Amino acid sequence: MTRRVVLAFALLLPATTPVGFLHAFQQTFRSGTLGVRVDVLVTDGRRPVGGLSAADFDLRDNGVAQSLEVVDATDVPLNVVLALDTSGSTTGTRQADLVAASQALLDGLEPVDRAALTTFNHAVTPEIALTADLAGVRDALLRITPSGRTAVMDGVYVALTSTLAQPGRSLVVVCTDGSDISSWLRPDDVLESAKRSNAVIYAVTSADARRVSSLEKLTDATGGDMLRVASSADLRGAFEAILQEFRSRYILAYTPTGVPPGGFHRLDVRAKRRGLTVRARPGYIGVEPAK
Repeated sequence: MTRRVVLAFALLLPATTPVGFLHAFQQTFRSGTLGVRVDVLVTDGRRPVGGLSAADFDLRDNGVAQSLEVVDATDVPLNVVLALDTSGSTTGTRQADLVAASQALLDGLEPVDRAALTTFNHAVTPEIALTADLAGVRDALLRITPSGRTAVMDGVYVALTSTLAQPGRSLVVVCTDGSDISSWLRPDDVLESAKRSNAVIYAVTSADARRVSSLEKLTDATGGDMLRVASSADLRGAFEAILQEFRSRYILAYTPTGVPPGGFHRLDVRAKRRGLTVRARPGYIGVEPAK
């Protein structure tokens, strides 16, 4: 039987978090063996590549080659967190297209998968926690009323916290049409939290959106991607493409050897076959084993 190992990261709130806005979380690994799980996308050009085995990958943790296993992704349920911009600029057709795109993504989930909904304008509302009741998520989508300004970083942070200590693979889909002008949290603090989570962040934004470098850094830090759409009519295709791509990713699992358990671990993941491109998070923050 394939040995299962899971990713364990600690997520600590930055000291600058406003009192009463968010609660402090810490995820503690309690096993005697620290396992790491890395979501990896392999492409040939833009086409995802399937059928690879552990022998087809070379993964180095802080420069040290590791012995890998590939976990069958079809055995691992998904946790999909929608983090949606509901500021005043999304009213009308944009809102309708956003809801339709979100519904289409939910259509692509399996019975074992779960979904959650977080909305953000100048404030953040965790509308629906992770649940298998997709009908409830659909109903919440229909109740969205756009208003106010935009707090992207705060919205991403709350979405990330909803994936803590959850079994399965976590995907956060962030959609915004504008710049962040209202967040309390600093982008660097949210970036640090993303590095400590096991979620993969994909972002969808308008082609003409400005000042989205902080959002792009979050997707890069988790091995995700940022998609730019010409109009809200393209949101549905983008959401469906994200889910399809996420399902085509590999899960590489290993128990780190030859490296200290704590601190930042730089990851270098490559496919041994020439011409293939690998996308994965560039590193993780290790946790000292419990004594």
